[in-house]
Amino acid sequence: MVALSYVTASNERILKTFPDGLVAVFVGGTSGVGEYTVKTLAKYASKPRVYIVGRSQEAADRIIGECKKLNGGGTFEFIKADVSLLKSVDDVCRQIKSKETAINILFESQGSMGFTQKTPEGLPLASSLVMHSRTRFILNLLPLLQNATSLRRVVSVQAATCEGHIDLNNITGQGFPLSKWRDQLASVQSLLLEEASRRAPNVSFVHTMPGIVRSGISRDAQGLKMSILFGIFSIIQPLVETPPTECGERHVFYATSAMYAARQDTTGVALENPLSTARGTDGNQGSGTYSIDVKGESASRKTEEVLSQFRKDGTAEKVWDYLMGDFKKITGTEVAA
Repeated sequence: MVALSYVTASNERILKTFPDGLVAVFVGGTSGVGEYTVKTLAKYASKPRVYIVGRSQEAADRIIGECKKLNGGGTFEFIKADVSLLKSVDDVCRQIKSKETAINILFESQGSMGFTQKTPEGLPLASSLVMHSRTRFILNLLPLLQNATSLRRVVSVQAATCEGHIDLNNITGQGFPLSKWRDQLASVQSLLLEEASRRAPNVSFVHTMPGIVRSGISRDAQGLKMSILFGIFSIIQPLVETPPTECGERHVFYATSAMYAARQDTTGVALENPLSTARGTDGNQGSGTYSIDVKGESASRKTEEVLSQFRKDGTAEKVWDYLMGDFKKITGTEVAA
C-alpha cells in the first residue's frame, strides 16, 4: 500500500518539479473521480492549462469556479461534448490541437452503467466509453503527449487489477453479469494501454481502480436488477467508499509521480524512501503500463499471468484489431486527421 501521507508529500513537490503551464485534458471531468482530480491538480500545479470535457455545463461552471479559487493563475476551459460518439471525440481533439502543441496529462474517467443502451453510432454505450472513446482520445492526442517535455502521462480510471477472461466472441461483454463484464473490460483496457505504450514508449499509461466513490456513473442505469443493486449499495457505500479528497490526491499522484514512469522516460515527481518504481503489467519494474489498485499497488502476479497469456495466444492483437475495425467502420480512419 502507498500510504496517503507519501501521496500528499509527492503532490506537494509538483510545484518545484514541473514548470509553469502543465497542460491537462480531463475527459469525464464534470463529476466523480475526474472532478476530484482536476480540483486537486489545481491545488498543486503552477498556472496549469486545463481542459474539462463532459456533458454538463452547470457542473463545469461550478468546478471551474472552484478551481479558479484554488489557482488564480490557472486556465480552465470546458468543452461540452458527448464523448460516447467517436465523431464527437474527434471534434474535441481537433479543438484541443488548435490551441495546444503539447499535452502533459490525458486523464480519462468517462463511463456509464447504461448496459442496455446503444450510442447513435451503434455501439454499446457502457463498453464503448471504456474501449472506443478512451482509445480514440489516446490515439488522436498521442502526438501532443509525445511533444511534451516535462511530463507525458495517460491515466485511465476503470477496474485495474480485476483483469479476467476475455470472450473473443463478445468483446464488449453484452449481456454479461456485472462482475464478468468488469473483469473482461479491465483486461481489454490494460491490453489497449499496452499497445499504446508500444507505439509511444516515452509516454506512461496508468490504469487505475478508484474504489467506491461518489459519481454520476449510475445515471444511465436501467432495470429492476440495477435498481435493487443500487438500493443495497446506497446502504453500504458510506462504510466502504474512498473519500473525494483521498481519491483526488491519489489520482494526481498517479498522474505525476515517477513511481509510474514511462518505459523510456523517468520524468515525474522524484521518489523518496520508501517508494520505488512500480511493477508494470508485464511484471517488470518501470515498464510503462501499470494496473494499479485502490491504494496504488501494482496488480498481482496472477493478474500479470492472465495478461501474459493474452499476449501469447493472440487475444491482445485480436482485441486491438476489433477496435480498429469499429473505428474504420464508423469514422473511416483509425486516427482522426
